[in-house]
Amino acid sequence: MKISIVSSTELRRISALAVKTMKEKNVTVATAESCTGGLISKCITDVAGSSAVLAGGMVTYTNRIKTDVLGVDASIIEEHTEVSHACAEAMAERAKVLFGTDYALSATGYAGPGGGTEKDPTGTVYIGIATPNGFRSERICVENATRTQVRNAVTHHAFEMLLAEMQ
Repeated sequence: MKISIVSSTELRRISALAVKTMKEKNVTVATAESCTGGLISKCITDVAGSSAVLAGGMVTYTNRIKTDVLGVDASIIEEHTEVSHACAEAMAERAKVLFGTDYALSATGYAGPGGGTEKDPTGTVYIGIATPNGFRSERICVENATRTQVRNAVTHHAFEMLLAEMQ
């Protein structure tokens, strides 16, 4: 799915909405982030009162940290690579379990400017979400964007996924 670049104002708006909605529903969230480098957690903590909803987050930038610390099964990365639906889903699921939360978000992909493959070019990111009812992921692509623009768009889309799941 191709997504558009978002403004910093829009990113702040959706972050605040996500925190407000989680507080109203009395639910918690955790994160496991690779290419976003903690931006999802940062956007949550930018909102006053976020300690009521964010249990914690982890930047799992390398495969070793994904497996040894987060607990993603190494066979998932070997079979599907770290930039895949399977890895994003495992990251979200493990974060939800480790932090004991209702929800968890993950992001793994190629923010650029380098990296990418023919199948998953630069700007491709897999976003995972673990919920009380299971887990899923979405593959998104932000074309012709800077590294910051990719990370912002991914973070925005992760919040959209979270809000949709809480409906």
